Amino acid sequence: MVDWLIGLEGTDAGRQVAVGLALLAALAHAFFGALQKGRFDPWLMRGAIDIFYFLMALPFALFVVPWPEPHMWPIFAGVFVIHTLYKFLQAAAYTRGAYTVVYPVVRGTGPLFAVIGSGLVFGEHFTAGQWTGVAVLCSGIFGLALYNYRHVTVARDTLVPALGMAVLTGAFVAIYTTYDAYGIRATADPFTFLAWFFVVDGMVMPFVVARRMARLPSSDLVPLLKKGFLGALVAYVSFGAIMLATRVGHVGEAAVLRETSTVFAAAIGWLVLGESTGPRRVALMTMIAAGAVIVKLAG
Repeated sequence: MVDWLIGLEGTDAGRQVAVGLALLAALAHAFFGALQKGRFDPWLMRGAIDIFYFLMALPFALFVVPWPEPHMWPIFAGVFVIHTLYKFLQAAAYTRGAYTVVYPVVRGTGPLFAVIGSGLVFGEHFTAGQWTGVAVLCSGIFGLALYNYRHVTVARDTLVPALGMAVLTGAFVAIYTTYDAYGIRATADPFTFLAWFFVVDGMVMPFVVARRMARLPSSDLVPLLKKGFLGALVAYVSFGAIMLATRVGHVGEAAVLRETSTVFAAAIGWLVLGESTGPRRVALMTMIAAGAVIVKLAG
């Protein structure tokens, strides 16, 4: 498996595999976001998810994958800092603003910055046609956020600072996308990076929410932990797929294609959560999908 993945790097076949992985990451990320909606606040939900993906990843990191090379430990330290800041910003944004407004802003800001970052770090450059696709995709995402903003009726008094945090969170999405791509390319075995990534990334939030979680009655704690376990499994697919995509394909393309998660999230909201979807939202989601297609075809 490892040799097959490494053999795909820098090839046309690798780019095709990266497209599939990025779209898989988008679908998984939409489910991941939907799991964080509901009666539990974002801090508790994130803590429950991290507990499980730390515990499940640890034996793989210690006993299954090859041990990381010495130069990888400073990289993992960077992963720890960047992802911890991202989680704090994301939870703060979700706490202060409506999910349907905040989520598209985060996801719309991320790919724009990621494309710029991939050019600076990896020397990847988009064509004029691909930049057109990015513009179409981001316009659809921000348009969806604006549409939801105009119709939201809860937490409007804190929505402006929530949007500011959402933009900053989007910047950290780009930072961690670029940094994780650098990290997974820096080791011989990509699964070594993935296993230790989930160990390192799952260390903080359980301690942050431990006291709050301990005060929950069992009638709340058990459902929270069940959702946390499911969320950890989805997170493995979401983060694992996008990082493998950046190993075998282009970072910027993978980052843009992943943001079709906004379309999947709206579809999940409609089909599973019973949220209404009018013609304007359908048109905006079509723009997002069209932008992703343009990026792929113009590459």
